[in-house]
Amino acid sequence: MMRTVRNVIGSILALAGATAAVWSPFRAWYDGRHGRDYRIDELFSGAGVTDAGAQLFGSLFLPFAFAALVTLIGVVLRSRLLIALAGVIVLGFTVLWMVRVGQAEGSMTVDGDGNGLDVGAGNAFVGGAVLLLAALLMAGRARRPRAPEREPEPYEDPSVPTLDGMPSPPDAPSSEAAPPAWQRPPQQH
Repeated sequence: MMRTVRNVIGSILALAGATAAVWSPFRAWYDGRHGRDYRIDELFSGAGVTDAGAQLFGSLFLPFAFAALVTLIGVVLRSRLLIALAGVIVLGFTVLWMVRVGQAEGSMTVDGDGNGLDVGAGNAFVGGAVLLLAALLMAGRARRPRAPEREPEPYEDPSVPTLDGMPSPPDAPSSEAAPPAWQRPPQQH
């Protein structure tokens, strides 16, 4: 019961985190510029972020949409690992973006007049953190109980004579269960 509750709460948090991450490129990230305007290839170039625009699937939207897909698969499979991976993807691209913008601008600022870091970057950061929290909170799939290991039965070759001189039949109990005939007390008739 507790496992189910943890999985439901973790799944809701994971979906909320993925939604925040996917929504973030449509919000302002820095100085009023939306996240969908930052080209993803600029994050990996030496020049850093430029003023050039981007197509939707060539922008920050792409890794966040991929993280949302990984989250959906993780929720369906109840996989803590996949949800944590989605959180790392979102946080990784957000931090990489912050580093590249800081390089291009010389510094990063935050103020209340719409200059500097804005709501979109905050949504992405919080979305990634919520995904990691969801992965920690989820119980995951129930493990199957393992069958107890049995000792293998000793091999008896029916053609080999036993101590009493008679081969043991295949269905007979092993010779260890009963003492051999020469050790048994004599039977009275």
